[in-house]
Amino acid sequence: MNQPTLTELACSVLNTADGREKTAKSHAAAALWFKMKEAGTPLDIGNSQPPNDPARPAKPDLLPPNEVPHRKLGSPDGRCALIHAIAHIELNAVDLHWDIIPRFSNTDMPMGYFDDWVKAADEESKHFNLLVDRLEAMGSFYGAFPAHAGLWRAAQDTAGDFMGRLAIVPMVLEARGLDVTPNMIQQFKSFKDKETVAALEIIYAEEVGHVAYGSKWFHFLCGRHNKDPKVEFHRLVEQYFHGGLKPPFNDEKRAEAGIPLDFYWPMAVQ
Repeated sequence: MNQPTLTELACSVLNTADGREKTAKSHAAAALWFKMKEAGTPLDIGNSQPPNDPARPAKPDLLPPNEVPHRKLGSPDGRCALIHAIAHIELNAVDLHWDIIPRFSNTDMPMGYFDDWVKAADEESKHFNLLVDRLEAMGSFYGAFPAHAGLWRAAQDTAGDFMGRLAIVPMVLEARGLDVTPNMIQQFKSFKDKETVAALEIIYAEEVGHVAYGSKWFHFLCGRHNKDPKVEFHRLVEQYFHGGLKPPFNDEKRAEAGIPLDFYWPMAVQ
């Protein structure tokens, strides 16, 4: 039986609408990729083209970021809304990490590049399910609250710019997660919500790796094209990221992920 290519597997995930089904396909694709690699018969990368937009469930309703209602965390409904918002980010991350594989498959990259993004997509799938498990345990579900439609904008804006994608998605958007997650963990600790704290701590630990993958392959491409990484990062953020980088920054975790202070502090909006 012919095995699928990696880009075919990626497109299959992207074309699946339901969150649980999408993450199940993501886990299965990652398992097959690593199993075949360990057997010494790695899957071909292939050249399947991803959809412009991934399939999405009918709910949640997607609104502009400034129209998503703010809810107070003091109520169970407010806490569910925050968990829902994070789950929505994680589901977008599943698609973003699978999309980067076929989107730029015409660029010759080392095998480790594919390993990193398959692993990242697999972990984002786990994160989504951890959060949806929490929502369901609290009497809610994914789709119960509106979510914002801004996340895929970064993918659309950088669809033709490989280095732009690496700079904006892992090194700006995911790095922002490193900045804000510790405060969210403290908030849920104050509500004695040990289960949500445990889920967020797993997410926080693994997101450092995803930011690091972005930084690693961004620097790799800068070296290939003889570009100064800091200068190129600043140029791409100015081109694609609207609104500036907002402190406070988690300098320690950003450094652990391979993003130096002088990449982002000069671009901080005071």
